[in-house]
Amino acid sequence: MHDIRAIRSEPAGFDAAMARRGLEPQSEAILTLDTERRAALGLLQEKQARRNEMAREIGRAKRDGRETAALEAEAVSLRVDMERLQTDADDLDARIKGVLEALPNILAAEVPDGRDESANVVLKTWGEPPAFDFTPRQHFELGEALGLMDFAGAAKLAGARFTVLRGPLARMERALGQFMIDLQTADHGYEEMVVPSLVNDATAYGTSQLPKFAGDLFRTTDGRWLIPTAEVPLTNLAGGEITPEARLPWRMTALTDCFRSEAGSAGRDTRGMLRQHQFRKVEMVSITHPEASAEEHERMTRCAETVLERLELPYRRVVLCAGDTGFGAAKTYDLEVWLPGQGAWREISSCSNMRDFQARRMNARFRAADGKTLGFVHTLNGSGLAVGRTLIAVMETCQQADGSIRVPEVLRPYMGGVERIAAT
Repeated sequence: MHDIRAIRSEPAGFDAAMARRGLEPQSEAILTLDTERRAALGLLQEKQARRNEMAREIGRAKRDGRETAALEAEAVSLRVDMERLQTDADDLDARIKGVLEALPNILAAEVPDGRDESANVVLKTWGEPPAFDFTPRQHFELGEALGLMDFAGAAKLAGARFTVLRGPLARMERALGQFMIDLQTADHGYEEMVVPSLVNDATAYGTSQLPKFAGDLFRTTDGRWLIPTAEVPLTNLAGGEITPEARLPWRMTALTDCFRSEAGSAGRDTRGMLRQHQFRKVEMVSITHPEASAEEHERMTRCAETVLERLELPYRRVVLCAGDTGFGAAKTYDLEVWLPGQGAWREISSCSNMRDFQARRMNARFRAADGKTLGFVHTLNGSGLAVGRTLIAVMETCQQADGSIRVPEVLRPYMGGVERIAAT
């Protein structure tokens, strides 16, 4: 959500910020509505003052025994006018809110310009893609050959974009989630949380899922929403609260199931488990002081990178350009892992600084150390990591010529010492 006062003070700057997002100028229409709203409120205050004055006049007239019919008739007329003006002001306020909540966040100045992902910039690469003396297979080929990945069974149960994992592959998926949550809590200081997988409208609104992205979510018959990521409940824990500055940064993490309709993904990644309706993910969320969010963004991204390094998976960090940065983000780093079976880099983590965009929607504030000053916090979120996609990367990177899969050393304690997954 945007600050209307900032738009009033720098309308040209706001329009320039929206232009980077590919949008037409917005300030004139917003400020026209704002001027009408403020005029209605000004008249309302004038009539309220007049009504208060008349109440005193009527009281004096009654004490003096004078006729009050004309004054009372005027008071009734004033009340009708005031109700109309309040209705007009409320309507204008709702219209302004509707416009503002549909506009994306203002991008950080350093975000590169560009219309789509082709303009994203690779900032660094870690590790070397493995060389094989055989043709590497994709994860679904490996999983099906091992008899441990069942897409037909999943389709029978739930339809397309679901997977059933069996035996040691199911255990590896569980091991990855446990390894990630242990790393983010023990090594990186995130507080582990268990949060609802169902949220209400206000919670989905607070992190910008509503109203714009309702079509990307699953809704229950009682009006709740299945979470697309633990970012939604974790971030909203700060909503409506005033957090003491001394508590910042407030770092949280959770391993949850995530649910996405993939409404805009028809025909994309239909084979395998790269793009699923249900998947597990370790999410990191930070609630920070505004002056610390840029530094926290770098830290959070390193926390995600560490998972990949411990698993010895080659990756690269990419800063998204203006046209590819998500609706609520001011700046986003994507981590892309190398998938040998595809011969391509694919996103495995996205870490975003939302600045105060979400905080304004959910009224998440902090109280400064002076005990008086209030301000909006900055919120950040990042995948640390998407478990299913990490499983894919491990399978394809650690595959052997005989179709078996080497278990990365850091996962072996979670898998009872198993070093290799092979057909039985």
